[in-house]
Amino acid sequence: MKRLLLSGLLLAVISQSSTAESELEPLLANGSLAIESRLDQRGTLVPGQRAKMIIEVATSNWFTGGTRIRLPEVPGLVILQTDQFAANASETRDGATWVVQRWTIDIYPQRAGDFTVPPMALTLKVNGGELGNLEGEATSPALAFSVSLPASLEQADFWVASPAYRVEQETSRATDALKPGDAFERTISFEARDVLAMMLPEVSETRQPGLAAYPAAAQLENSNNRGQSEGKRVQTISYLAEQPGNYLLPAQDFFWWDTRNQSLKVLNIPAIEVRVVGDAGQLAAGSPDKNTSLSWQILLSAALALLGIAAVGTLLARYRPWQPLAALGEPAQALWRRSLELRKPALPRRLNPDNNAGD
Repeated sequence: MKRLLLSGLLLAVISQSSTAESELEPLLANGSLAIESRLDQRGTLVPGQRAKMIIEVATSNWFTGGTRIRLPEVPGLVILQTDQFAANASETRDGATWVVQRWTIDIYPQRAGDFTVPPMALTLKVNGGELGNLEGEATSPALAFSVSLPASLEQADFWVASPAYRVEQETSRATDALKPGDAFERTISFEARDVLAMMLPEVSETRQPGLAAYPAAAQLENSNNRGQSEGKRVQTISYLAEQPGNYLLPAQDFFWWDTRNQSLKVLNIPAIEVRVVGDAGQLAAGSPDKNTSLSWQILLSAALALLGIAAVGTLLARYRPWQPLAALGEPAQALWRRSLELRKPALPRRLNPDNNAGD
């Protein structure tokens, strides 16, 4: 009896779904509903570069409700719908007024090669004239494109592909006359247009005897305003002088593929010289409170990071990393951003065409 009920329910669902999907067929057949897709891209598309896929839905009548898009999963591509609203317009076609929705889908290729984005399922609510208000599914056309690897990038381990990229560095205090027990912070900021924060490079801390390094979890921020997206990553490393001596925090280079000029550039942060003088057995005079406070901050940051791992693991099990952040809610977004630190080391390998084995 239960099997009969389940079978009947399943058939009813399938029948209802088929009916809903077929409601739009007359409009597609008579040309009063049209769906197009294209890639808004100029010049060579390289791994890691944002490509805009435009899905255009147009009707000679009008839309009666919201449109939903189901994103596909394609190996080698990160596909995101960061804009949750369409750009609406009206235009004249063959003397008739059409209402148009233009949706922007962000695509980030992770390697060079040929790709095809399969048809995307769109749930539409549209007026069908004499047929009344209709609701159902339609699909966008498949979209094929190629991603190339310029010769200048073949020897690069990791790069940022962006029309605008900036790297800055600052320290919390002078480092040329420290004493044992003194502490300072080195903060490196990355900002890039059309790049996700999780795709910006990591900063490798310099560990050397006598100068302890305590990296904090990176602060990641993504912003999107009228199709203009920007990623920002701020990495802070705390250093504690333990022994007298001369130390060097080496300079670091960061590769930038300038998508406007189609050329490779190198940004860098200069080296920092650290000089520690005095007796290693004594704390810096006049600053015990500050150093003690910093030590507690370091310990507290480490404890919070460990406590967050369990919650982050549960979150990552439920949500895919390419799922739009807006769909997760603000509390989950905060944990999601912190969880990127656990997955970030593998990202350069996924973006590096020479190290794709096993991906």
